[in-house]
Amino acid sequence: MNTPLAPVLFVSHGSPMLAIEPGAVGAKLAELGNHWDGVRGIVVVSPHWQTKGQKIGHHPRPETIHDFGGFPRVLYTLNYPAAGSQDLSWRVQRSLEAAGIQAELDAEQGLDHGVWVPLLHLRPQADIPVIPVSLPENTTPESALALGHALASLRAEGLAIIGSGSMTHNLYEFRGAQNAAPETYVTEFSDWIRSAVQKRDLTKLLHYRAQAPHAVRAHPTDEHFLPLFVAFGATTDVDSFRVLETEVRHGMLSMESYVWG
Repeated sequence: MNTPLAPVLFVSHGSPMLAIEPGAVGAKLAELGNHWDGVRGIVVVSPHWQTKGQKIGHHPRPETIHDFGGFPRVLYTLNYPAAGSQDLSWRVQRSLEAAGIQAELDAEQGLDHGVWVPLLHLRPQADIPVIPVSLPENTTPESALALGHALASLRAEGLAIIGSGSMTHNLYEFRGAQNAAPETYVTEFSDWIRSAVQKRDLTKLLHYRAQAPHAVRAHPTDEHFLPLFVAFGATTDVDSFRVLETEVRHGMLSMESYVWG
């Protein structure tokens, strides 16, 4: 009998406030994580760890990094005490290098908030080793997709793959109440992306910046969108797919998240 592949997730982690205001997406992450007992490790690519060249976290006890400012004090007291795993980080390195991606192990890197904030809800027990993987500074949709392809084989070994980013991320428009009505551009962009992902229309996705409605407004810079390509690249045509949540916060911050497998 074939062993099921570990899941792949694209999660919109929003702002650090997700840690204390879980909302609909936090609840769905918690429900999902209840079924991850067979997962041996969690590999997370976050835009909050951008590096020159590809790096892989290699600390056996990565610290919780509070890489944000101006938020309520309680956020700076939170910790996500998951272990790392040097055996698993070596395995990630070998998988990348087999795909032609040279990767350096980083024994100092902790868990940035793009990693630990969603994991706080997904797996509050912090009982699964977490391996952070950087997003190189020169990443493009094509190279992010290739990174996902290189990580895909790890799913057969029980390693879940998470691309943690944001469906929309125009912080210049961050204003209004958390429950403000979604801006039209946010809905239209998210709907277009969802359709392309569901149809596995890679050509459209790779050219989203020119073809998707309001793409540049949704992402003045694209580092928070690139983890979607990492996640997509780690999936196969036979993976089940579902939309985890479509919540929008502050009218402009889409928390839309997906799960495969």
